[in-house]
Parts: sequence; structure tokens; C-alpha cells
Amino acid sequence: MSTSYNGPSPDTADPLLTDSDARPSIGELLADVGQDVTTLIRQEVELAKAEVRQSATRAAKGAGMFAGAGVSGHMVVLFVSIAVWWGLGNSIGHGWSAIVVAAIWLIIGAVLAATGRGEIKTIKGVPLTADTVKKIPNAVTGNEETS
Repeated sequence: MSTSYNGPSPDTADPLLTDSDARPSIGELLADVGQDVTTLIRQEVELAKAEVRQSATRAAKGAGMFAGAGVSGHMVVLFVSIAVWWGLGNSIGHGWSAIVVAAIWLIIGAVLAATGRGEIKTIKGVPLTADTVKKIPNAVTGNEETS
């Protein structure tokens, strides 16, 4: 019974490599995998930080633009109100026209406040999260079905 070996002959093999140098041990492989995973996680965290920084910068710019639009809208409302007051003042007097414009703004404010109050009353908080948080102590003790 003869076995044939197709690899390099022992005299042509690299004399610096031994059997232990040819293949890394399982411990070395696991250490390399652990190091690679650590590096990957660090890189992912850095990527996430960069993305969050970029998103926050864009959100801040957008918020600044909305603030500017709000100030501009306020100025438009102010000057339109003054124009209405002045226009009505020519026909019914400036005192009465100021009262009419103030009454119009009072009605608008009351409608907005009532609508906002109704919207606030519909908020239920985070009922699903509250329910699952209540179950956490039971799940830790192994009694998740008792809640």
C-alpha cells in the first residue's frame, strides 16, 4: 500500500516555515477576529457620530431658516394689521378701527387656543412603552406571563 504525496518535496519546502508557523492557532484566529470586530465597531461608531453631526448641522440650519420665516411672517401680520387699522380708521375712526382689529385677533387667538387644547388632550403618551417597561421586572425574574 503506497500513498502518494502531491505537495512540495521536503527539500524544496521553505526551511524557515515549520508546521506551527504554517497555520495560526485557534487562539490566534480568535484574537484576530476579536480585534477585527472591535475595529469594525469603532469604525461604525465613528461613522454614526459623523452622520449625526452632519444631520444636526443641517437641522440647525433648517431651524434657523424656520425662525427667520416666523419673524418675517410676524412682520407681515403686523403690517397688514396696521394697514387694516388705518384703512378702517378713515371710515369709522382710528380708535374704533383699533378695537375691530384687536377683536379679530382675539377671535383668531381663541380659535387657535381651542384647537391646540383639543390636540393636547388627544396625546396619550407612550402607552406601549409604558406597558413593556412594566413587564421588565417580571421578565427578569422569569414571570413574564403574570403581568
